[in-house]
Amino acid sequence: MVRLYKDLLEERISWQQRVHATLFHQGTPVVPKLGTADGARRLAAAELSAAGRQAVGTGLRQIDRLNAEMTPLRRQLVRFSSRQPRCRALRQSCYGIGGLLSVAVWAELGDCRRFASSDDAVRFTGLDITVYASGGKRARGHIARQGSPVLRWALYEAALYASRPTSPGYAYFCRVRQRIDGQRALLSVARKLARRCHHTLRDLGEEALQPAT
Repeated sequence: MVRLYKDLLEERISWQQRVHATLFHQGTPVVPKLGTADGARRLAAAELSAAGRQAVGTGLRQIDRLNAEMTPLRRQLVRFSSRQPRCRALRQSCYGIGGLLSVAVWAELGDCRRFASSDDAVRFTGLDITVYASGGKRARGHIARQGSPVLRWALYEAALYASRPTSPGYAYFCRVRQRIDGQRALLSVARKLARRCHHTLRDLGEEALQPAT
């Protein structure tokens, strides 16, 4: 169900990008929020060709169709997270992980007792840094991108929330951002969240495997 939601989300993003690309090629300023009343007003006032208007209208109808599929599915996943012990534990212990993301992390990370350490859990997510060396020269590291893309998406989305000024981990994010840059600071927060999720789920033991009530 989580993977289905992510597939629908990716398709919606694709249609949003297509609408924005059409507006760009027609010389229309970017409309940041297509689904809002302000977005509808800007689109109605935009000077588009007949083909451009048709392309934008088709894209908006596809976005509405996907929203109609995603909204009840998201509600279903959030309701499930409130009844599943591991999902509840993740929501309570990991700032930034809410109902939907807790199900994604729980489903994709699985039984954390199989990991020898939190480093292994981070490697499983594909958020660990790779090192490439050739001819005595070492390139700058990039994330491995191995494992579940849904898990990486969930942790990155959680990192966006955990990096807000109201977050208890905001000071950590700021320190990393000042030392490196904002994007890699977000990845660092995502790795920290992966470690915290690993410890939370591992410490639950058999309780973590109980079905939703």
